[in-house]
Amino acid sequence: MYLVSPTKGRMTFEQMMEDVMAYITGLPSSSYKIIIGSDSQVIRGQTCFITAVIVHRLGKGARYYYRRKMHRKVKSLRQKIFFETALSLELGGQVAKRFAELGHEDLKVEIHIDAGTHGETKELIREVVGMVTGSGFKAKIKPEAYGASCVADRHTK
Repeated sequence: MYLVSPTKGRMTFEQMMEDVMAYITGLPSSSYKIIIGSDSQVIRGQTCFITAVIVHRLGKGARYYYRRKMHRKVKSLRQKIFFETALSLELGGQVAKRFAELGHEDLKVEIHIDAGTHGETKELIREVVGMVTGSGFKAKIKPEAYGASCVADRHTK
């Protein structure tokens, strides 16, 4: 698995985690939010899923990385939202595990879900939020889910 940093290019998961830790330890007096969010788009008959890892230095900017995964066309909105959430949980679990190994359990991972109270996805909110909180993460939905609806969305096009 590799991820892409818009500024540093292609990286392995380990390289990304080293970069994240360097960013956090570079200004330890700041507060940080670790956000994972996914979005998808159908491109030429396939669904392109993007999962973003955002390190938000509160009040002082952010840094992000993303992973692209192509999949056969997903026709059902329900299936698409569940798959996006599962991808976020998978990467979120790996990031949280690595933080724990590095002695940074205090860095909590937040999962941003590309679903909101307006539109077709409102019927799915309870289930996907339950999926995320049941996995031990804090869940955010639109309009607060900028990790999915802004950052990941930017790379699905």
